[in-house]
Amino acid sequence: MTAAGLARPAGWRLWWMAARPRTLSLSVAPVLAGSALAVALGHPFHPGPTTLALAGAVLIQMGTNLHNDFADALRGGDGADRVGPPRVTGLGWVAPGQVHTAALLCFAVAALIGLLLVAMGGWPILALGVASLTAAWGYSGGPRPISATPLGEAFVVAFFGIGAVAGTVWLQVGALPPSALTLGVIMGLPAAAVLMVNNYRDAASDRRTGRRTLAITLGPATSRTVYGGLMLLPFALLFSLPEGAGAGVLALPLAVACIRAIHRHAEGAALNRLLAGTAQCQLLMALTCALGMLISHGIGG
Repeated sequence: MTAAGLARPAGWRLWWMAARPRTLSLSVAPVLAGSALAVALGHPFHPGPTTLALAGAVLIQMGTNLHNDFADALRGGDGADRVGPPRVTGLGWVAPGQVHTAALLCFAVAALIGLLLVAMGGWPILALGVASLTAAWGYSGGPRPISATPLGEAFVVAFFGIGAVAGTVWLQVGALPPSALTLGVIMGLPAAAVLMVNNYRDAASDRRTGRRTLAITLGPATSRTVYGGLMLLPFALLFSLPEGAGAGVLALPLAVACIRAIHRHAEGAALNRLLAGTAQCQLLMALTCALGMLISHGIGG
């Protein structure tokens, strides 16, 4: 089924759809896991920085999604025959200028939150914030958007994984221990797998518009193999973290189910469910990993 047969939502539901809520957990999971790691490293939990980091991360992702909705529609990539989740600009439900303004508003509020975080964490948080906002714009904007290249998955690992975890841990600890970088990779790999599913599903339409995503570059069979690696490698890395983090393996059955699904469903709308399932797997791994560390070093210690 294509997006053309869907009824236009009204009010806030329209904008909620445009923000792509099924994958917003990608910005929540690394902040939660990073905060738990700080406790596992022997530092007290500071709810203020965590709450602000969560809000800022979600707003940056929403802004990125809205800007992507706007920019891809202008490039002719999101039409009524789209197989993936509906895009409000491409369907003509919202004027391009309105979507662009909404994206800028998300970035502006995130920047204001970032100023508060800079006051708490100093210049490293400023550098991370500027880099994140610049990358969020560059993902879909400019003459050579990141989303149209094979670098999209690397972008996700860098900012939705390493950057998000490292920034959270820095705000809690005031330092950057090696385990924060490891946890960042653990969180970033399944987030990149979400993008891999998205680009794997859209390979035909992306190719028509001149995009060269990683899924197009690798081809279907290799893309499925890479997806499996992105989903499984984090579980091997969990045991290099502080005690309790290994509880994240409770998400392994869901990861295996997702890998099986991408081999069963080579194309079509069924991949939309896999995209959501991949994001859920990352969130489940983050929650169980975080809870395991808290029980071992916080609640139980």
